[in-house]
Amino acid sequence: MVIACADSRVCPSNILGFQPGEAFMIRNIANLVPLMKNGPSECNAALEFAVTTLEVENILVIGHSSCAGIENLMKIQEDVESRSFINKWVTNGNVAKLRTKAATAHLSFAQQCRFCEKESINQSLLNMLSYPWIEDKVRSGLLSLHGGYYNFSSCTFEKWTLDFNGCTVNEESSSYVIKEQEFWS
Repeated sequence: MVIACADSRVCPSNILGFQPGEAFMIRNIANLVPLMKNGPSECNAALEFAVTTLEVENILVIGHSSCAGIENLMKIQEDVESRSFINKWVTNGNVAKLRTKAATAHLSFAQQCRFCEKESINQSLLNMLSYPWIEDKVRSGLLSLHGGYYNFSSCTFEKWTLDFNGCTVNEESSSYVIKEQEFWS
């Protein structure tokens, strides 16, 4: 299964060479996976279908450089209530935004956005663990969660796997460890 941005420049089939029928796909703004507690959405319905019905063994979340959805997230002011569907959706990445701001306050806005593009992928991987049917399969070794990042300007692809044993996920905080990092050019 692949979760990718709706941006037409990020076509998982083209980037990874999939043929029709080889991967079940979700496309949304900024390739975000909401927490289960946020309620039903097309994204979590597709996740449930892929994991429980299709019994996929791998889920890959692909982010990309110059993501307008992440840029939108980074521009949202915390104290302003928005009626925008886009803003409501991208706030699923708020934890990634907060981690980015804490780690990159000394960097330019563009550099913060690049950092958040990758951080939001990892947050989506962690958010998947809030779904019991995903956590159970990951815990039993039947499902692996992967992150990927496509850089347009260098035409490179970075891939990593979430190390479930090194992750902590709870209401107060979460942390992650990645393994098996690969870089393709």
